Amino acid sequence: MAENENQENILKRINELYHKKENGGLTPEEEAERKKLHEEYIKNFRAGFKQTIEDLVIIDKNGKEITSEKAKAAQRKKGLRKD
Repeated sequence: MAENENQENILKRINELYHKKENGGLTPEEEAERKKLHEEYIKNFRAGFKQTIEDLVIIDKNGKEITSEKAKAAQRKKGLRKD
């Protein structure tokens, strides 16, 4: 939950800086902050997306699991699978 809150705070600050840039410009320090926050936001987003994909279990319409071997290996490494 704290990670979500952190992401929201980062996004809020990015938006504040965006609006300031549109209405008059940013100082060099603010532009550096904007860039750093944007990079952090993207890094966190990708990590969360990867986590979601790795934890995904896919079942076909016949009830057979068709999860990729790469995802199964990641799940085993995390202790989510016992097979």
